[in-house]
Amino acid sequence: MNVQVNLNDAYYQRGTEAERWDRAQLFFDAKEYDKAARVLRPLVDEAPELTSPRLLLARAYYHSAQLARAEAELRAVLDGCPVEQYAQLMLGRTLERQGRHEEAAPYLRTAAALSGDFDALERA
Repeated sequence: MNVQVNLNDAYYQRGTEAERWDRAQLFFDAKEYDKAARVLRPLVDEAPELTSPRLLLARAYYHSAQLARAEAELRAVLDGCPVEQYAQLMLGRTLERQGRHEEAAPYLRTAAALSGDFDALERA
């Protein structure tokens, strides 16, 4: 059984960073979120300062209902770039999906402000 797991890991991690990024996006677009995450996790570990792979990993976790992992990735993005509007929005939605509405509200308001959606700010 371990041999099979190692062969699978080798498949997901084969290729250059650009090839793996492309593969992750293909899996994500095909709604194979768990497979996208398997490709993305090592890419994020290799270059934790890059926002795009971490955001796509968070989205893959979100869509595969791995909400605690999505939350952790989104918080890491916001630690590096607090004005990342999409991360603010996703973190708010992730917290809402976990039933943490009060905790989600400031992130959703910040996302609305950063996007210029003042109607959403008034509703919040």
